[in-house]
Amino acid sequence: MKLNGWHIILGSNSPRRRELLKGLDIDFEVDIGNNFQESFGPDVPYDKVPRLMSEGKSRGFHRPLGEKEILITADTMVILPPEGGRPGEILGKPRDREDAIRMLRDLSGRKHHVTTAVTLRSAAREETFDVTTQVWFKALSEEEITYYVDTYKPFDKAGAYAIQEWIGHAGITRIEGSYFNVVGFPVQRVYEALQRFIG
Repeated sequence: MKLNGWHIILGSNSPRRRELLKGLDIDFEVDIGNNFQESFGPDVPYDKVPRLMSEGKSRGFHRPLGEKEILITADTMVILPPEGGRPGEILGKPRDREDAIRMLRDLSGRKHHVTTAVTLRSAAREETFDVTTQVWFKALSEEEITYYVDTYKPFDKAGAYAIQEWIGHAGITRIEGSYFNVVGFPVQRVYEALQRFIG
């Protein structure tokens, strides 16, 4: 992609997002300086939270953007939709081993959503979009859950799993939508949005 003099900044420390953005063959720098506190009230609908977090990260960037700079921020969340009278639930990063095991028990044998919101912002404009992928897990045994948690220690992963690791190979039976979105960055949509921005 020709950047036409634009400078791209990725406001994320995620190695997965860095790798996926690099796959678009564009030059960018990583700058995670940010003043945003990632929190939200109980009245915020669960499906609106990723967009709220992504926009907050963008607006909390530690300095004003230059005339030819584009900042990219993102937030990915694993969401269990309402089912059988149970409300929808956001599965964030697990607090510890037991929390990770609990999350994977909740995901076992069920469909869930992975939603990533992405914000592109320059000095003159801002655009946010979100992408949702549906993911199905087979019924996971207790042995499979504890093996994955103890071997891969997914404590920095929303929903306590990464699709590109063992649990994804062994446990995910089906997805509808973008695979890369589940990894954490819907790069095809990012590519389209950057093309519009750069124009």
